[in-house]
Amino acid sequence: MPTVTFKNLKKKIIVPEGANLRKEAHKNGISMHSGPHRYLNCFGNGMCASCRVKVVSGGENLKRKTWWEKYVLPILNPVWFFARIGNEQTLTLACQSRVMGDCEIEATPEMNLHGEPFWS
Repeated sequence: MPTVTFKNLKKKIIVPEGANLRKEAHKNGISMHSGPHRYLNCFGNGMCASCRVKVVSGGENLKRKTWWEKYVLPILNPVWFFARIGNEQTLTLACQSRVMGDCEIEATPEMNLHGEPFWS
């Protein structure tokens, strides 16, 4: 069974192969949302982008709905568009990800609205 390591929270969970990352994190008491999004979110429907995670390692072991993240969500929610700037390859939605193997992630990464990749 795959192990998911939450680097910034210093926690590890063991999940069944093919399990939804957001659901398994919530089952293990790990909040995938910060601030007001703990109460105001889309409950795993891929609309709010508040359950975003940054993949540190093992990205090949996460199955994601990339067409949704690349084309539909930036139109529906500009927060996702701005959050991905500079992190296009490493940022994903926990609610849209299935764990297929060991991975290391950073939960609820901050948006970089004034960093180097944003303005260049």
